[in-house]
Amino acid sequence: MLATETILAVSFTYIGILFAVAYFGDKRADAGRSIISSSYIYALSLAVYCTAWTFYGSVGRAVQSGPGFLTIYIGPTLFATLGWFVLRKILRISRIHRITSIADFIASRYGKNMLLGGVVSVIAVLGIVPYISLQLKAVSNSFLLLQRYSHKSFSAHMGKVAFFQDTAFYVAIILGVFAVLFGTRKLEAAERHEGLVAAIALESIVKLIAFLAVGGFVTFGIFHGFRDMFAQAQTRPDLLALFTASGSYVDWAVYIFLSMLAVILLPRQFQIAVIENVNEDHLKRAIWMFPIYLLAINIFVLPVAFAGLLHLSGEPVDADMFVLSIPLVYARPLLTLLVFIGGMSASTGMVIVETIALSTMICNNLVMPVLLHIPALKLARRSDLSSWLKAIRHAAIIIIILLGYIYFHLTAEFYTLVSIGLVSFAAVAQFAPSLLGGLFWKGGNKKGALTGLIAGFLVWIYTLVLPSLTEAGLLPHAFIIYGPWSIEWLRPFQLFGLSGFDHISHAVFWSLLINTGLYVGVSLFSQQSALDHTQATMFVDVFRFAGTGQETYFWRGTAFIPDLKLLLERFLGKTRTEEALSQYAASRNIDWNRSLNADPSLVTHCENLLAGAIGSASARVVVASVVKEEPLGLHEVMNILDETRQVITYSRQLEKATAELKAANVRLKELDRLKDEFLSTVSHELRTPLTSIRSLAEILFEFPDTDPDQRKNFLGIMIKEIQRLTRLINQVLNFQKLESGKVQWQLGQVDLRRIVEDAVSATRQLVENKGLALNVKMVPQVPSLRGDRDQLIQAMVNLISNAVKFCEPQTGVIEISLKHHDDCLLLSVSDNGIGISKEDQVAIFEQFRQVTHSGRGRPAGSGLGLSITRRIVEYHGGRIDVVSEPGSGATFTLCLPLKERQTAQSTDPTPIPDDGRLLQ
Repeated sequence: MLATETILAVSFTYIGILFAVAYFGDKRADAGRSIISSSYIYALSLAVYCTAWTFYGSVGRAVQSGPGFLTIYIGPTLFATLGWFVLRKILRISRIHRITSIADFIASRYGKNMLLGGVVSVIAVLGIVPYISLQLKAVSNSFLLLQRYSHKSFSAHMGKVAFFQDTAFYVAIILGVFAVLFGTRKLEAAERHEGLVAAIALESIVKLIAFLAVGGFVTFGIFHGFRDMFAQAQTRPDLLALFTASGSYVDWAVYIFLSMLAVILLPRQFQIAVIENVNEDHLKRAIWMFPIYLLAINIFVLPVAFAGLLHLSGEPVDADMFVLSIPLVYARPLLTLLVFIGGMSASTGMVIVETIALSTMICNNLVMPVLLHIPALKLARRSDLSSWLKAIRHAAIIIIILLGYIYFHLTAEFYTLVSIGLVSFAAVAQFAPSLLGGLFWKGGNKKGALTGLIAGFLVWIYTLVLPSLTEAGLLPHAFIIYGPWSIEWLRPFQLFGLSGFDHISHAVFWSLLINTGLYVGVSLFSQQSALDHTQATMFVDVFRFAGTGQETYFWRGTAFIPDLKLLLERFLGKTRTEEALSQYAASRNIDWNRSLNADPSLVTHCENLLAGAIGSASARVVVASVVKEEPLGLHEVMNILDETRQVITYSRQLEKATAELKAANVRLKELDRLKDEFLSTVSHELRTPLTSIRSLAEILFEFPDTDPDQRKNFLGIMIKEIQRLTRLINQVLNFQKLESGKVQWQLGQVDLRRIVEDAVSATRQLVENKGLALNVKMVPQVPSLRGDRDQLIQAMVNLISNAVKFCEPQTGVIEISLKHHDDCLLLSVSDNGIGISKEDQVAIFEQFRQVTHSGRGRPAGSGLGLSITRRIVEYHGGRIDVVSEPGSGATFTLCLPLKERQTAQSTDPTPIPDDGRLLQ
């Protein structure tokens, strides 16, 4: 349908337009007429978040999990509306300190530490490589799909081919050239790439139009609107699951949390949202425009997914490619080309911005620090290092893209687009403790940040990256199934025995738990350096310092202007240095000829200029080579001691909190065990009556001439089993409502005598079936109390049913008594059953808890009855007690106050009088 020449011509034409827009944007910026000084452009550029994952992968995800694809967009929406103040703080800090990347931000916060910046850079590069491979996979597969469909084939899989035959390889080269031309034109990485941002904003518009076009075609062309689409989908039983959210609540919460972090922690998002920001006020519009964009680009995801499943079910087409396959099948060549260009926009925008951000991190935080510490290179003596900086960034861009291609070539074919992207999301989430903690907590230091980052990253590699290599045949599958050296608690998908999570949630849980724990713990118990303290103050209190109208400098020492000028020329070039120093002198009315000594303001300014080119850590090193800095004075030392005192106080509070958390953890483990037992019990309790009902129904169906008496007997048994099922289901539902606080209490004046009579009537058949005696002793008249009639009846039914359960057939006796004592009513249910031991008399009121007795096995029921009863009684401001001994029956007594109902927490329960009577 579409010739290869046409596809290539359209692709290169579109890329040429992007080049033209980027070139025009840069020229306008050089002339001082920015084309991106608009909040609309800023908001559109933030949509670089929507990559091939969004354009293609969301449909694939919707096919698997229905509305589950939305989790990746709920997170950014929440961040835009609730976390904008965090982004505003990051913007202010980055502008003041001329931050060049997220690695530079974290390194600068923790004493401009070079090692920390390098670790962040390594994590970012290795974490984002799978994400880049995702984009290459999307572009390559879409091109192959168009190419091969002209030969009536839906296959877009080529298997392992040589690189010169691989479409993804040539896509990688083109993207690398674009990034080199428009991403490294300026030496100062902190300066904005205005042409690039303009091109990204255009791509955001194109991919949105393309997706809306195919979505509109599907919804109103193939279907007759949304109603018709959903009606057709409902005729397919296999599609009904897509109408509801699938997966556990934990997985949903983790994905939303991950996407909230990713919208600012992904290097490309930090580059666009922070480094390329022109005006801090643009956030005001972006916080509502960006969520609207996310809504618009996802509104047709489910229609496209349903269309693919309904109309392409007989074709071997990947669900990720439904967006492109549908216009192909329906012979819409123009729409097909538009969709292809939209998908290419989504992929290329991400790769270009990501590689630019990562190349800056590699240059400033990995390569330059190493080169500056190699004496043989004598970089400090070179008059011009600008060519070195450009060459390093060019090489870094090419290496990053090639790494992405290699990962794609080895492993990406085994995974969906969404699963690859989530791996990268989990990697960059490791920056959260050190970055967010550094914004709001002065106590965090470089040792804590470094330890946490390394540990979290190693857990990410172990739980996500190494298992992915098994699919490529690089590691044995036994590593996943049995763990290394057959140590089961080291299985990467069930680390330390944790199960019930999907792979991503499991990795995120352990990596962030260990990362955060070490960051806080090591920071609390290690000493903070003076520079750590200084930078912490500058970051945490940035608005206090920035809002005074005066600059604050945490530096004192001796420096000479000629030395600083020569240093700037080596890295920025003579022209840029002259321009920067002239602007500085003009703003402060400085005459360079009057003094050779540099004040703290000038030294800080020079360090910031260098930070914009080589990062804060490297700038600190090179400035220190020409500046003699003096130690901090007594005042600064006293401040540090004061902070240390606060740290000790915090550490003691942390110890107390740790002990409480340990106790809570033990309790949670016990509840988890009880929950498992409860599920097993309920499954058995449901299966038994269902099996009986089914067996009897099959007999009646196969033998319609069954004797009427026998038929009546069978039907009677079936009714009893149905009643048993009803009681069990009602009990579980009542507990769920009580637990979630969703019970609609209907309060009014109730007569407890009528409550007892109704409960006895409801359980009479149950008592008679077991041949038990039931005696009711009530005073002639009792005052009414305020309560919920139905819930109180349920409490009584639970107590009577419990007594029936533990009484012996034919010999069992149950007694119910009602008395008026002072300002409360006492209602007792006694039996002559097997009794309850002292140690179990508290446990029986806990949820899921069932007490077993020797020789009798586990009792029938859900184990929720007494727990529900206690909650009902406590809601009415009362209490429930039990008096019992093994073999001597049990007496349960409710004390219900006659005064206005109070919450259980505020009620001082009336003591239940002990008359010494125990039913024998």
